[in-house]
Amino acid sequence: MTSNKLSPEMQEFVTERHLASLTIVTSKGRPHVTPVGFTWDGETQLVRVITWAGSMKAKILERAGTPMKAAICQVDGGRWVTLEGTAIVTAEKDRCEEGTKRYAKRYSEPKDRGEERRVIELTVERVLGRA
Repeated sequence: MTSNKLSPEMQEFVTERHLASLTIVTSKGRPHVTPVGFTWDGETQLVRVITWAGSMKAKILERAGTPMKAAICQVDGGRWVTLEGTAIVTAEKDRCEEGTKRYAKRYSEPKDRGEERRVIELTVERVLGRA
């Protein structure tokens, strides 16, 4: 399935406790792939990944200074979903708190990163998968 919306089955799938991979296409055209936990906000079509300032994913996005192409892919057996779009990283307190709150609900309470907390926000433009 390819569209810009999640099916009801996919919406359920992205609330289950699974890890995923985040792929960021760097300015040199190379993919940077890393395992992550993420949350889905269907209302805003936004994926959130919490991280910290020193992580490579945060550094890549921060250095770019502009949204970069990225994708989140979650797999469980024959079920899978890829959420493609553009990603940014922010240290904005309200946005980091929202990302952390959502992460805690889906996974578990994350380590306190204080001022180092960052959140990656991926605005979804295309959805692929089967759940």
